[in-house]
Amino acid sequence: MLDNKTYWFAVYTKPRWEKKVAGLLDEKGIEYYCPLNKVIKQWSDRKKVVLEPVFKSYVFVKVSEEKKWELKKINGILNFVHWLGKPAHIREEEINTIRKFLNEFVNVQIETSQLKVNSKVRIKQGLLMNYNGIILEVSGNRAKVKIESMGMQLSALFDKNNIEVMHASGLLVH
Repeated sequence: MLDNKTYWFAVYTKPRWEKKVAGLLDEKGIEYYCPLNKVIKQWSDRKKVVLEPVFKSYVFVKVSEEKKWELKKINGILNFVHWLGKPAHIREEEINTIRKFLNEFVNVQIETSQLKVNSKVRIKQGLLMNYNGIILEVSGNRAKVKIESMGMQLSALFDKNNIEVMHASGLLVH
């Protein structure tokens, strides 16, 4: 019996092929998510806002286990992101968190991180209200929030008044 349940997978693409792969997936009717970030580019004669992929050489794709191997036939897709020797499933909540984060903030920077956790926080207002995250660095109003299971770190400006620090027990610190 075939399982028709679909899962999110992250696929590696050829360098600078994220948007091309997204277009090919779209043509085939395959659900995908290629997070884009509005970035201001400066040329000698002008400035222009361009959409750049947030995760370089990655696109998220939602397919069933049975159809996942067909993705490797699509031009520009090199491989899956693996976890414990198998193509990794990305939780729906993580995709939604990235979408919310990108809707609220502009000029987001992404960095892979092996940093130690400093403090757990809760966002008090805005689209990410009640989102629990981990502050990796605070410099002025800049806070780096880590999405733990993806090993990625999204950084954006937060007003310090919009963050509540939590103890390990989950209780808020006032």
